[in-house]
Amino acid sequence: MIAGKSITTEKVDEFGDKIKVTKREGLSADLPTPGETWTASRLYITEPFAKRGELDQGILRFTWMSLVLVAEGYFIALVVGTPIGFFLGLSKKFTQAFDPLIQVLRPVSPLAWLPLGMILFSGVKFVNADGRTTFGASDAAALFTIAICAMWPTVMNTAVGVRAVPQDYLNVAKVLKLSKSRTLWKVLVPATLPYMFTGFRLSLGIAWLVIVAVEMLTGRPGVGGFLWQQYNANSYAHIILCILTIGVVGYVLDRLMSVVESRFKTA
Repeated sequence: MIAGKSITTEKVDEFGDKIKVTKREGLSADLPTPGETWTASRLYITEPFAKRGELDQGILRFTWMSLVLVAEGYFIALVVGTPIGFFLGLSKKFTQAFDPLIQVLRPVSPLAWLPLGMILFSGVKFVNADGRTTFGASDAAALFTIAICAMWPTVMNTAVGVRAVPQDYLNVAKVLKLSKSRTLWKVLVPATLPYMFTGFRLSLGIAWLVIVAVEMLTGRPGVGGFLWQQYNANSYAHIILCILTIGVVGYVLDRLMSVVESRFKTA
């Protein structure tokens, strides 16, 4: 068994008194058992939307806060990435000019983008009537990091989809004398949609992956922020709870995107 277990032994101290000493033993002594994980995390699960403090909230409340940030960054990624993908697929000159830059930027880690975002948006600050900051540099940097990391699968898959459009489709559009805008919406977009949705699904997965690193580094409340807080507090049971939550939510998001994709294909 990998998880550790608590073993209590009796021994005599230097004064001759019997005392009980409890220590953990096992391959990973600090790793809690499933039972210990449930006991320590029960409050966060049974009261999923409770708010006891800024970083002491129910697990679904943390999840919702992370999902809101992911949705905003993901939306930016699609809005920016999809047109770039079409330009790459339609224009050889655009591809020759920008594909090397894309290939350089694409592998950069979110841990590298976030500090750059903090510098770029250091002057961003919106306050409410009470003088409380509602959107600051860390928020802008978080959105920037999620968007720029998540958009590359959309860019690349959209470009591949555009290049894969049969020439016969374009010839028919010319015969019908369709305008460029009608050719785009009536021919290119429908033909490219399967590739685009593959990119959308991959981008969503990356956006959810990046949120953990973003919240850990910025200290934002959310699943990632809660995980980092519990790591610093040596609360390993809560770390496991966060890992399971991240995995389950990622799976649900992928299934939801699959349902949306199937609806568009049958429409």
